[in-house]
Order: sequence, then C-alpha cells, then structure tokens
Amino acid sequence: MTEPTPPVADPTIDRLSAALGDVARRGPPPVERWNPPFCGAIDMRIAADGIWHHDGRPIRRPALVKLFASILRREPGGGYVLVTPVESVGITVEDAPFVAVEMAVEGDGPGRRIAFRTNVDDLVPVEAGHALRFEQDAGGGLRPYVHVRRDLWALLTRALTYDLLALAEEQDGWLGVMAGGIFHRIAPAESA
Repeated sequence: MTEPTPPVADPTIDRLSAALGDVARRGPPPVERWNPPFCGAIDMRIAADGIWHHDGRPIRRPALVKLFASILRREPGGGYVLVTPVESVGITVEDAPFVAVEMAVEGDGPGRRIAFRTNVDDLVPVEAGHALRFEQDAGGGLRPYVHVRRDLWALLTRALTYDLLALAEEQDGWLGVMAGGIFHRIAPAESA
C-alpha cells in the first residue's frame, strides 16, 4: 500500500502566516496604518457563503481563516487585500467578506440590544459604529449586512434574516429594527 502524497505547502500562505507571527493573540492588527507595496493578486476567494478558498480549494483550517480575516482590508477603490507590514496581495470577495451566523437579542424598543457572531468569531454589537444595512438582491429579496470593522461587512444568514425581520417595526413611515438606541431602516413601510 502506498502512502498518500502530502500536500505541497503554498509559499504565499506560509509567507503571510510567518509575517503575522502571533497576531491572533494580540487582536486585530492596525492594517489601516500599513502601506506596503502591492505584490499582485493571489488565487484566494471568499465565496458568498463565507467559505475561504485558495487555489480553488476550501481552506479547512479555521485558525488560518481567522488569521487571514484579521489582515483583510478593503481598499478605497472597493477591492480587497490581505496586508502585512511588508506586502499586500489582492483577493476576490464575492459578496461580503464575513457571514453573521449567530444573533443574540436583549430587551425591546429603544433599549434593545442586538449582537452578532461572525463565521470568524468576531462579536459585533449593533450600535452607532456597527450599523445594519439592507439591500435588495436581483430577485427582489432582502440582504441584510452588519458592519464588522474598517469597511468590512457580514451578510446575515437566511435564518438570521428571518429572526431579525421578526423584530421589525414601523417608525415615521419606515419599516426598521431598533437596536443600540438607533432605528435601522429597512424599507419604506408602504413597500414592505
């Protein structure tokens, strides 16, 4: 019986991992302050379902995905890069870079608190710095997002979308959700 051939290590992934060291223990790095040279795009993609892929294959190590998520930055032109102090590389993001996978709700009305957990374990309270945003998709469906950090958003799963919409109320002609002392508008009430 022959032994399976071990996978070949990808130098890009290894180089980025080495440049980051123990970033996971220190919290998100200050990628907004880093200005390294752009070294081109790599074959890395975040699918619309939040699964990260490299060379066409899913990245199966959650710790590696969390590491890459910590150095993800959205550029002023709308593209996405993984950035370290010494280089930045472009990646593809099909929709939002993160997916909100869990929601916690406390209270009602103006005192209601809502928080989300993303697929990379960011905990995001809905408040002034972490707003909700609602968009219509091509089929007329609703796509809610929550701001995670630095112009990076998380798309809510379909189940969480239904749970969030169950909290909706009308205010000043708008259908929306009250959270963190802010009324987050979904759509004009007459169109809902």
